[in-house]
Amino acid sequence: MDDLGFRGAFELVNAILRREVSSRELVDHYLSRIAQFNPKLNAIVTLDAEGARKRAAAADEALARGESWGALHGLPITVKDLFETAGIRTTAGALGFSGHIPSTDAVAVARLKDAGAIVMGKTNTPVFGSDGQTYNKIFGTTNNPWDLSRSPGGSSGGSAAAIAAGLTGLELGSDIAGSIRGPAHCCGVYGIKPTYGLIPLRGHIPPGPGGPGTLAEFDIAAAGPLARNPEDLELALLALAGPGNERKIAWRLELPRARRNSLREYRVAAWLDDSAFPVDHGVSAALEAAVDALRRAGVKVDDRARPAVDLRKADITWNRLSMPLLAVGMPAEQFAALAKLADSSTDLTDPTVFEAHAYTMRHRDWISVNEYRERLRVRWADFFRDYDVLLCPVMSVPAIAHDHRQPASQRILTVNGVERPYWAALTPWPTLVGIAYLPSTAAPVGMTATGLPVGMQIVGPYLEDRTTIDFAHKLADVIGGSQRPPGY
Repeated sequence: MDDLGFRGAFELVNAILRREVSSRELVDHYLSRIAQFNPKLNAIVTLDAEGARKRAAAADEALARGESWGALHGLPITVKDLFETAGIRTTAGALGFSGHIPSTDAVAVARLKDAGAIVMGKTNTPVFGSDGQTYNKIFGTTNNPWDLSRSPGGSSGGSAAAIAAGLTGLELGSDIAGSIRGPAHCCGVYGIKPTYGLIPLRGHIPPGPGGPGTLAEFDIAAAGPLARNPEDLELALLALAGPGNERKIAWRLELPRARRNSLREYRVAAWLDDSAFPVDHGVSAALEAAVDALRRAGVKVDDRARPAVDLRKADITWNRLSMPLLAVGMPAEQFAALAKLADSSTDLTDPTVFEAHAYTMRHRDWISVNEYRERLRVRWADFFRDYDVLLCPVMSVPAIAHDHRQPASQRILTVNGVERPYWAALTPWPTLVGIAYLPSTAAPVGMTATGLPVGMQIVGPYLEDRTTIDFAHKLADVIGGSQRPPGY
């Protein structure tokens, strides 16, 4: 039973279907591990043990009658506390929602349940998912299972920590600036930010809990799974992906299979560092070792090929596209002050002035930025005519020490002996991909000399998510996959 906590979701579902373990036994096993290990991690913040056991018993009874609920039959999972879950508290890490118990599930949660999954509880997140670390005033701080003094990343930090520590079979996270990929990198697990729009985000907070406040689609943001194995990502993705209910009348989704059959067939490019946002030497060493292993396996890797995209300009574009989203829930007085600052200065080299302009952008200006984004997407599409995947860093640094100083702009991280702004070390590499709506799978590829996990982004063409997952699977055959942290 002890190994069950670290088996992949695909393997666990098959074990249930073969009657090697019951769903109820698996739920009890995870609940036991949560009781043992979660107190020092604080990854899972809300449990529905009674509901999980009841649904697990129903799953076992259905199986005894010869019925299958779907591809995730009887699998215990957890869900990031930004997704609404019917009858289970959903706080988004915000004090104002500390008592919020939704009456309905988010679309993504409903789809996992429709496929047979059992929601055991919720995982921790920063307030509204707005930080690269995971902490809030309701539940406190989540720790990294590889080093409790360090963050598991954010905003799906509780998600990644729970997967890494063997506390859940699968996890549902969300990502707008690396919030799936960053924690996967920090905790040594797999995660995918799917193609934008592939999985409906309705029922996700932000923009707001319940009702009409959640109907509009949030630009750039995506829902996606975190797991211990690449095949688990595909299992979950196929259950999650598809048009929203109002579009099902006409739209159908048929995700293309992976582009190549064997690892050696893949046309691979590697962009492992950039002067605009340098990568820590310890991270670079692990990334380069993974590329070297691919070459030894017979894969041709072009480390000079680049999409016609400037990393610094892409980072500016992401900020200009995303900040108006963050301004939606901003108090009127704060927004008015920013608008006044934007009207009084055009010095965009001043970070404060730049943010004021971005937060208060007029729609005509947003249209110009969006046009630039669309031109970037064309450049990416041209690139993927010659290459199947692009390998690049997830973050410039490994898991960082806890630092909750506010505002976050006051935080400084050291990269190769040079002080860098907090966000400049965490987000430019994942947002490079996000603004272009591309799929990206974060895969563990090694460790730093100090024993911290390192992940790599496997970026693929628009709507070719399964290519990125397939490459991650084949890469794991060469270098190994996720590892169990010591002590778990």
